[in-house]
Amino acid sequence: MTIAPQQTVFVLLSFEGPDVYSQTGGLGVRVTGLSRALAQLGFETHLYFIGDPDLPGEESLEKGRLHLHRWCQWISSHHRAGVYDGEEGKLRDWNRSLPPALIDAVIAPALEGGRNVVVMGEEWQTAWSMNLISDSLHYRGLRDRVVMLWNANNTFSFWRINWGALGYVSTITTVSRYMRFKMWDQGLSPVVISNGIPRDSIADPDPAAVSALRAAAGADHFGFKIGRFDPDKRWMMAIAAAGQLKRSGGSVKLLVRGGREAYGEEVLGFARVQGLTVRSARAPQSNEALIDLVRTHRDSDVIQLTSYLHGEQVMLAYAAADAVLANSGHEPFGLVGLEVMAAGGLAITGSTGEDYADAMQNALVVETDDPIELFTLLRLVKERPALAAAIRKRGRVTAKDFVWDKVIDHLLLRVELAASQQSVRLVGPDGRRVAVPERRRVPRKPRAKATK
Repeated sequence: MTIAPQQTVFVLLSFEGPDVYSQTGGLGVRVTGLSRALAQLGFETHLYFIGDPDLPGEESLEKGRLHLHRWCQWISSHHRAGVYDGEEGKLRDWNRSLPPALIDAVIAPALEGGRNVVVMGEEWQTAWSMNLISDSLHYRGLRDRVVMLWNANNTFSFWRINWGALGYVSTITTVSRYMRFKMWDQGLSPVVISNGIPRDSIADPDPAAVSALRAAAGADHFGFKIGRFDPDKRWMMAIAAAGQLKRSGGSVKLLVRGGREAYGEEVLGFARVQGLTVRSARAPQSNEALIDLVRTHRDSDVIQLTSYLHGEQVMLAYAAADAVLANSGHEPFGLVGLEVMAAGGLAITGSTGEDYADAMQNALVVETDDPIELFTLLRLVKERPALAAAIRKRGRVTAKDFVWDKVIDHLLLRVELAASQQSVRLVGPDGRRVAVPERRRVPRKPRAKATK
């Protein structure tokens, strides 16, 4: 059976979203890309998220097919530091107000119009609301017409999730084989649906700007690192490798964009201990301004950008850097590495959730937390330019396999699986609801008794 766009409505639930206020990490990038791609493929799509309090509560994009619903704005107006500022109050309001509003405004009208509805919750903050939505649908006699999936992008706050209840009302998914293994440790058996990237992210930044940024850096080794200031991102490993490069006689330029986390001060302090000069500046808003900033701080080894860095400047940094240090020790999917490949950059990834990374083929991969391993790879990039160019070229090919429309093809197959698991009768291309396969208990082989 094929799930047709004109007969299916997608609802995405996520604390993070497309607003600058709402983006902290990969989750915001994921739901922004997924929601837009679904709408571009013709699906009516609704994204509920904790939005900027100064933007409209509701907004329509992509020719009216993508509907943004900014939730908890009255709370966000008192918590201006971002999506997770005042998180507990937002969570309580989300669980209280969102389920009935969603059902009345979106789900019930779609079902009355004879369409499928797929609800996808993201991360632990949405877990309890998935239970509440399912209970309300059941009470109204609508549960057997709505497919529900809940996705884990990380292991954050797993201890707060009632797994029995969540697994009963929804099909649990995750983003990589690494995360699936992590969840097996919880007694769970999730379905893997990888992350994706927008097709328009596969592009070459302005070659003149790329050359100008490299020239502005004026260093033997030019690196870029972006991500939360968190030990999992192996910031200390990156800083120690940069320090070793400088002590070995090479000049170093490391452009970094972290977050608001207090750990950032520890990272920058460690950089100074390593003998690296550090400068901080607000992120520029144009390619020209970024180039000028790097040129202005040419004598600094580490330039920390202290504010939001827009996508165009991120892609420029990806392409211009000798290597992008996505060397995390715990990376459930590794979206940065894939974005680097799309921009024609060279990614140095960790070896956890980056299922797409093939060492020495489309990326460089660190397998330990030893800075010397990273130091060696950074020297390799400069000593073997032909190898570096080949890795960049093959990385671009890999990125094309992970564009959202290809990932969504896989997602739709998993929606059909979830519908069968949940005894939901989907509407087929002919407008008729298909029969639900009869579920029968599979006899289990008795477990062998332990012997002494």
